[in-house]
Amino acid sequence: MPSLIEKTACEGLLPVAAGGVALSELRPARITSVAPLAGKERAVGTALKVLGLGWPSPGKSVTKGAATCLWTGRGQAFLIGTDPEGLSGIAALTDQSDGWARMRLAGPGAEAVLARLVPLDLRAEAFPVGAAARSGLNHMMMVLARVDADRFDILVFRSMAASAVHELHQSMAACAARAAAR
Repeated sequence: MPSLIEKTACEGLLPVAAGGVALSELRPARITSVAPLAGKERAVGTALKVLGLGWPSPGKSVTKGAATCLWTGRGQAFLIGTDPEGLSGIAALTDQSDGWARMRLAGPGAEAVLARLVPLDLRAEAFPVGAAARSGLNHMMMVLARVDADRFDILVFRSMAASAVHELHQSMAACAARAAAR
């Protein structure tokens, strides 16, 4: 009988760095899709407050310690890094943990790297710390969150992890080459 070996989504692909920007894989964490049942939005918000979080407004995230509630669309959020205690019966819950690759792009040139691939205005005044968006990363869907002035968390489907790393690394190399030519 074959022996299966557990691997993370970006195993063997990350970390990579270029021009002062680094792309690394975030530690595996539980990811639960949360969608409040009809008329239960307030109850979901209350249950999340017990966890130290809250329901994120559109385009935002709420973080406390290692736990995050990340807006992912109308009436939907990802609860990352904690169990969905108190949400059973008031929200549709789906474990998404194995379906996503989670990466962090960090460094003073992170905005420029993403600007080549993402059709959003990522300047700090337009996409501040705590902002979240569902958008494209070149040709693939992603969820993007700004966690600090020069740090972004990127979630892509696990099946697209190698493509996402390739695209981001190419953009990092292009930005580094442009900076070196100045």
